[in-house]
Amino acid sequence: MSPDGQFDAYVARLRKFIRLTTENSQAGPWASGGADYEQLALELFALQFEHNLPYRRLCEARGASPQNVVHWSRIPAAPAAAFKEWELSCLAPGQRSTVFHSSGTSERRPSRHFHNAASLAVYEASLWPWFAEHLLFRGEQAGPVSGLSARAPRLVLLTPAPAAAPHSSLVHMFDTIRRRPFWSGSAFLGRTARDGAWVVDAAGAAELLQSAAAAKTPVVLLGTAFSFVHLLDFMAEHALWLSLPAASRAMETGGYKGRSRSLPREELHGLIATRLGIPPGDIVCEYGMSELSSQAYDRAVAPRATREASRPGRTFHFPPWVRAQIISPETSREAAEGEVGLLRVFDLANAYSMMAVQTEDLGVRRGAGFQLAGRAAQAEARGCSLMAHAETRYEPA
Repeated sequence: MSPDGQFDAYVARLRKFIRLTTENSQAGPWASGGADYEQLALELFALQFEHNLPYRRLCEARGASPQNVVHWSRIPAAPAAAFKEWELSCLAPGQRSTVFHSSGTSERRPSRHFHNAASLAVYEASLWPWFAEHLLFRGEQAGPVSGLSARAPRLVLLTPAPAAAPHSSLVHMFDTIRRRPFWSGSAFLGRTARDGAWVVDAAGAAELLQSAAAAKTPVVLLGTAFSFVHLLDFMAEHALWLSLPAASRAMETGGYKGRSRSLPREELHGLIATRLGIPPGDIVCEYGMSELSSQAYDRAVAPRATREASRPGRTFHFPPWVRAQIISPETSREAAEGEVGLLRVFDLANAYSMMAVQTEDLGVRRGAGFQLAGRAAQAEARGCSLMAHAETRYEPA
């Protein structure tokens, strides 16, 4: 079978796995898909070992190959920083149509995650159901209102549009969500300044939100942490308070790293509640990286879920096609429950690049999920929200 045929066969099985675990969520908690995950992970490792030359060299240096790796947890993980140094892709240069870049406080060479049409299709298939599960109750399958309201929600995006930020995985994610036949309307409320920074049209966003509140239309508001600060500061300056419909949601994706005033997460969420009328229990945090194709969220907004509101230490969870480990830097083994270590992610949706990624983020194991605990010493600040004068996609206060 040709390389393209091999990847096509894997992707078909992955998409079936995503569909089956998604459908299971309608009757209760999502399926873990343990045996299927194991099979898919080992299959993908063999494909990436064969077709991703820099990754194969890393595996060979560690004495690992498809012949002796028999469990997903033993698949070698490459550091996220390797995406800066090498082209960690199974796609030939002529096949690459899109590249997502990381950003950071001082990095001159960003991480590069290459995609083509097939790769982006996997990325998009992965992101929607887990987003819907956490922001829209039961997801798309429950219908266009999906437990939110008798009215379809309006989607408000506090970032530039894709044409202004073509290398941002976050913007592509938001645009994928926007293109779903789910919303009563949608709008990007950001732009890119001459220096590349993201600027929020706070006046336009406030006007749109006022209109939605008056019409009693629920709003799903997505943005980086700094974009929320920018909007909230504008509202404070103009003495604006809104009471968005009770079914409204907010999702914020980042913290701060010295480029702007920073707020503890609870304070930021408190201001969102005060100025917009979205209670802290309906504000969701997301963890993602340009090097990954799937995202983790800090709780499920669903009738069956425990409502954690804004209590400290919310626990993040990836979807069933992702596994996360917390690795002790002292022993290189998985940390025990409650211990701090480095977050390692095995993302089956990274079909054409590298499934196993060793991040520089510190985490604490909490059952099947994890809490974030900052960045490892010497790690460089990263994340798309730095482009809006903030830091990473998520980092706790």
